[in-house]
Amino acid sequence: MLDAIRWDTDLIRRYDLAGPRYTSYPTAVQFDSQVGTFDLFHALRDSRKAQRPLSLYVHVPFCANICYYCACNKVITKDRGRALPYLQRLEQEIQLIACHLDPTQKVEQLHFGGGTPTFLSHDELRQLMAQLRKHFNLLDDDSGDYGIEIDPREADWSTMGLLRELGFNRVSIGVQDLDPAVQRAVNRLQSLEETRAVIDAARTLQFRSINIDLIYGLPKQTPENFARTVDEVISLQPDRLSVFNYAHLPERFMPQRRINGNDLPAPAQKLEMLQRTIEQLTAAGYRYIGMDHFALPDDDLAIAQEESTLQRNFQGYTTHGHCDLIGLGVSAISQIGDLYCQNSSDLNQYQNALASAQLATSRGLICTADDRLRRAVIQQLICHFSLEFLEIERVFNIDFRGYFAELWPQLLDMAEDGLIELDNERITVQPAGRLLVRSVCMVFDAYLEHTNRQRYSRVI
Repeated sequence: MLDAIRWDTDLIRRYDLAGPRYTSYPTAVQFDSQVGTFDLFHALRDSRKAQRPLSLYVHVPFCANICYYCACNKVITKDRGRALPYLQRLEQEIQLIACHLDPTQKVEQLHFGGGTPTFLSHDELRQLMAQLRKHFNLLDDDSGDYGIEIDPREADWSTMGLLRELGFNRVSIGVQDLDPAVQRAVNRLQSLEETRAVIDAARTLQFRSINIDLIYGLPKQTPENFARTVDEVISLQPDRLSVFNYAHLPERFMPQRRINGNDLPAPAQKLEMLQRTIEQLTAAGYRYIGMDHFALPDDDLAIAQEESTLQRNFQGYTTHGHCDLIGLGVSAISQIGDLYCQNSSDLNQYQNALASAQLATSRGLICTADDRLRRAVIQQLICHFSLEFLEIERVFNIDFRGYFAELWPQLLDMAEDGLIELDNERITVQPAGRLLVRSVCMVFDAYLEHTNRQRYSRVI
């Protein structure tokens, strides 16, 4: 079975390293300011010529309240009026990007992230979707994957009704933890009733998929109280679950400085939380997709993994990795062919650039032939837990064993430890190694030894 996981504490201790999550390869750490708007226009032209389908990501950075654990690009404000100038610039960006694409290129996937997308008023959400429909070829038959991130404290039945009317059919709901002591420690008070109300609305309104986000390793968490949260969430029957490891990096993320380090669970407790969570979710019928993600067997991600069509991009695991990803809004990242580019992460810089009729592209990267090869290797491992050398050799016209000869001793060590199975034809990540697949991917990362590992979270 693809979803089989074997818990091996010794193996976890050995390979629980800090490293990238590989939503891209090369990772965003490698982006630099030499890539700019000219490169973006060139990539958009190639996308137009190739008539590739599109995936749109729209970043709404505003939140009314700060969550102390959060490492997202956000603006904390009670002033709802701050959204208006941002939306005006966002609409300019939509127009500037869309005129370089063909109006017949279908938008197969759309995702609103944040921040809190429902910080926007109903009228603002209507206006934003109207602009997207005016300038891009959004599907009208509900066949696209159109998702939005929801904070249950910022949504009610009327909001969910509006979102469904606007074409959204997937929701991702932030929960993190249901224990009141944990919620107070991270400044996110959110009742089970609020969460259940949003999920009931989504089901009644026939949203196609519901995802719930949880975080383990937060202050005041224990294996016992987190297990209760997981049981409560299982009772809500989401189609997907994301169970993230909290990375406490207060030197990088200012809100985390409000967390008392003495309240954080010990590493052994975090491991117990993850182990229990896996047991609970497996017993409830969820399949382990990989990299903190679980899904019911009839979910699109589980089916795609079964059929070896699962992919990964800046939006995580996806069935739309063949699309060109267009990022809109402050800090948003695009992946168009071999180009990665990111908008300025500073709200004022983003808005000022567009006020001058310029795109806000601030940095990026153009993949080399070696990048493309290693990207394919890492994608296969992280999505399917296996890698066929012959397929890579055919696509990239290389001898796999010869090209990666210097890595072979590391792979042999991993095979000896039981992390992977290795022969002359393939790598297979073993059930005991699936939780540690990032560590296998790191072997193929040509940039990692020159990168400060403190930028990354640990694998577990």
